[in-house]
Amino acid sequence: MTLIEKPSQLPIAIGQALRAAFPKLQVGSPPGVLAADETGVAITLERNGPGVRSLEGRKAHVLSISLKIMVAQGAQPFEACDLASQLMDLVLDNRWQLPAAQCDVPMNIVALPATVAGGETHYDSWTVSFNQTLYLGPPLLDDPIGKPLFACTWEVSNIDDPDQYRPLQE
Repeated sequence: MTLIEKPSQLPIAIGQALRAAFPKLQVGSPPGVLAADETGVAITLERNGPGVRSLEGRKAHVLSISLKIMVAQGAQPFEACDLASQLMDLVLDNRWQLPAAQCDVPMNIVALPATVAGGETHYDSWTVSFNQTLYLGPPLLDDPIGKPLFACTWEVSNIDDPDQYRPLQE
């Protein structure tokens, strides 16, 4: 497993997992990812916000991911709903072959049918949305001179200040 260096590695890893799990499914990212005669999934990174640091002290990025499912014209009724259910099962507890220390399991997983401007629901297009936290950067426990340091949040005024850390007892 390679270390995660940037948020864009998550949608790329998700795309690889979707292609492996559903070889006949078209997978890509907007714009213009799918033709009207193909069933596929468009992966979209909707939001990137801060989260709580990892136990190792890495900075947290909470990413909101959407998997927009579009079925081919002439598909069976509710085929998109069935595919959304399969994707939800795949998303559940999946770290997409990324390191567990840097990639948390998905949270807040939900699937909804698409709606258009008039408020009408279209069941041939569904979206599976979820949040997933990535932990980026070096662990704060790694001191440049090789001495492990620590700090308890209730004992320091600024957890990001390395001067407030102290060496581990031997």
